[in-house]
Amino acid sequence: MARLRASIVGAAGYTGGEALRLLLGHPEVTVGQITSQSRRGLPAHAAHPNLRRRCDLSFASRDDLEPCDMLFLCLPHGEAAGSIDRYLELAPLIIDLSADFRLRDPAAYARWYGHTHPRPELLGSFVYGLPELHREALRGATRISGAGCLATTAILGLAPLVASGLVANDPIVLEAKVGSSAGGVTAGSDSHHPERSGALRSFAPFGHRHTGELLQELPPVAGQPLKIHFSATAVEAVRGVLVTAHLFLREDIEPRRLWQVYREAYGTEPFMRLVAERQGLYRYPEPKILAGSNFCDVGFAHDREGGRVVVMSALDNLMKGAAGNAVQCMNLAMGWPETTGLEFPGLHP
Repeated sequence: MARLRASIVGAAGYTGGEALRLLLGHPEVTVGQITSQSRRGLPAHAAHPNLRRRCDLSFASRDDLEPCDMLFLCLPHGEAAGSIDRYLELAPLIIDLSADFRLRDPAAYARWYGHTHPRPELLGSFVYGLPELHREALRGATRISGAGCLATTAILGLAPLVASGLVANDPIVLEAKVGSSAGGVTAGSDSHHPERSGALRSFAPFGHRHTGELLQELPPVAGQPLKIHFSATAVEAVRGVLVTAHLFLREDIEPRRLWQVYREAYGTEPFMRLVAERQGLYRYPEPKILAGSNFCDVGFAHDREGGRVVVMSALDNLMKGAAGNAVQCMNLAMGWPETTGLEFPGLHP
């Protein structure tokens, strides 16, 4: 059977480059076109030197896009929604990696993004692209929105525990530490090397836009409203997210009950790994060893005296937090094995 044709809009950015790298190795797909308004006519390796001699495509203008089987939108937030009608005409499957269609409530965009959504009538037509929560809805889907990298890390860490009924309805307090690539390819004062190097900088003590995704996705899992307080900190790493969350238990439980909760939730999930060793350097989740992989590692520590569980979750923000997760969603939508093209295990050291 002939391979299907996939094109990437905004392929010169970090998530676009990762999507291109993955699709080049996907056995069911051939890459049709890659676009970049700033690098039109240049070869792919001009933006992604790791793809030298791996990809012979050059960047085209998005105005020259041709019909294809699936279209990945890897654009800055706010750009996909403005041209969505044209993109919907070009491909039967749209996967938008930006935030433009992540939230189902139009009012949430005003709250978390500070603007009125230009196409509120389309919000409900996009499936929130987190397979571990919405696998069945993704099967055969034609419109998929990627999830935010910090939100993905937090949701995957917390979902089994909030669903278990073991957590008291006290505030859930989370902090995400994230590498510089989450800021995108366009340089700014916050990513200028003298400013970023050696930094541990709190950039969103509260009000981070990914909080909107947590409030959308986690309360339905819990079956009740949740109080969620979320902070974000920039660290010197290039890739990676580590979320540390504090949840208080309704009653004293044995540690094995926590293991049971997570094993029941993630025992058969292809990209979820439980990490909680008694000793060793990597006894808890560590983003460094997840670079380039589509895995999310989750671990926990039970503070029995304090009635608290500290949940730690980690992933590569450009992979399971963006492009890798998008390819996983594509596989589900097309009926292919979920792990196709995503088998890379990460690097160590």
